[in-house]
Amino acid sequence: MRTSRNVFVVAAVIVVLSLIGLGIYQWRSGETGLPSADGPLATSEAPASPSETQASEPDWCPAVEFVSVPGTWESAADDDPFAPAANPASFMLSITQPLQQMYDINHVRVFTVPYTAQFRNIQTAHGRAEMTYDDSRAEGTAKLSGELRFVAETCPSTKFIIAGFSQGAVIVGDVASKIGNSEGPINPERLLGAVMIADGRRENGVGVNPGAEVAGVGAEIVMQPLQALVDRVTPGATMTGPRPGGFGLVEDRAFEICAPDDTVCDAPKGVGNAIDRAHALIAANGNHAMYATNPAVIPGTTAPEWTVGWVQNVVESL
Repeated sequence: MRTSRNVFVVAAVIVVLSLIGLGIYQWRSGETGLPSADGPLATSEAPASPSETQASEPDWCPAVEFVSVPGTWESAADDDPFAPAANPASFMLSITQPLQQMYDINHVRVFTVPYTAQFRNIQTAHGRAEMTYDDSRAEGTAKLSGELRFVAETCPSTKFIIAGFSQGAVIVGDVASKIGNSEGPINPERLLGAVMIADGRRENGVGVNPGAEVAGVGAEIVMQPLQALVDRVTPGATMTGPRPGGFGLVEDRAFEICAPDDTVCDAPKGVGNAIDRAHALIAANGNHAMYATNPAVIPGTTAPEWTVGWVQNVVESL
């Protein structure tokens, strides 16, 4: 009896998360162990003098590269990283487009990671045809890490900002954690900051919260103890729990933004509560899709406005 109850809990939460993702797409369009992704790490070298650095860098090298990672169903593997069009209503466009209008590409290079961005849902035929969360996440992680490594090696003076939403926030948070714990793909001092919006591995007290206080934690933390049951409901979706080592050396510039009651990043700590809250969560699934306009996330502004303003302050302080 207890096992069937737990299966129901897991099923309810997974369905809620799927509905949240589906709600994002419909609301915006107007319709009602993971594989290793890092490869060899770049080695540290003695810094070159400014004149040597300028002489060795290509002309296109920017002062800052802003790398964006969209959420589930908001990107595609063959999308244009400089003019993404896989989903014209992608939330991250509310951040990247203003930055592209604000800066010349040779000063701030805005790059959107093109990856499959799916979450297999075995409840429907369409969902069963999609890539698993694990594979999608590994692809996004590999492409983010590869872009950072390529530009860092090609452009020794370039510094970086990384930002992501939902599944993209998990990917950005994972890579920021590796950077902060000196595990690559770039050295910690070259990361100016990371912004995770609706991070499924968010913890209170880890990173910096610039917005409203939230009592819960990321859904992947809540669901990790029930991984065996998760596998029965949605195979290929590893709930990875909290990040070992947190954000390490970049803790002071790893920003965790979460809307109150967004169960992707503010899930109730007691998984049993999921049964009692299932109907309320489904009714409120649009909350995850409202970051572009929700004034309750960061009082006095919105998540995109805050992020663009923070990036502008960082760039202009260099």
